[in-house]
Amino acid sequence: MDNNKRPYTTGEVAALCHVTINAVKKWIALGKLSAFRTPGGHFRVSHDDFLSFLEKYKLNIKDEFFPNRRRILIIDDEREVVEFVNGALESMQEGYIIETAYDGHEGLIKVGDFKPELLVLDIRMPKFDGFEVTRRIKGDKSTKGIKILAVTAYGREDINKIIECGADDCLAKPINLKDFQSNVRKLLK
Repeated sequence: MDNNKRPYTTGEVAALCHVTINAVKKWIALGKLSAFRTPGGHFRVSHDDFLSFLEKYKLNIKDEFFPNRRRILIIDDEREVVEFVNGALESMQEGYIIETAYDGHEGLIKVGDFKPELLVLDIRMPKFDGFEVTRRIKGDKSTKGIKILAVTAYGREDINKIIECGADDCLAKPINLKDFQSNVRKLLK
């Protein structure tokens, strides 16, 4: 099934979400899931509407149905920065799957479960700082391929040190939106 060419049937949505067709029809009736009717009266759900529904209700489905969606983990103890980065990624229209963590320890745990392709990583954080997170990620065979885009409010010394630890790039805070988005695209090529 080519996800981008044709809409989903209620049966396909039900199978992807591991629910009954009646549950899908109820979501449609309640306005939670956008759908349209075919001339024969059957519901269809566009790919974009289905993605929006999954993200809004935080439903996890098997990755093989969306093989082109890249996974990004944001690790920063400042909620405002996490919100900015999340918004910047969502506005890029690439359909990234985004997860967040608010300290290095939580971030490392989520790396194992979420399996991101890119970390947006603050350097100065509680528990494990960005240097330690980077060393652990790049020092493990199973995670060393994860790209790391570090961000810091500190100076050139931190930037040089995080690059030495294995980060792929580093941006200074406050983060410039265009530079950030350009770096994300470059790292995920």
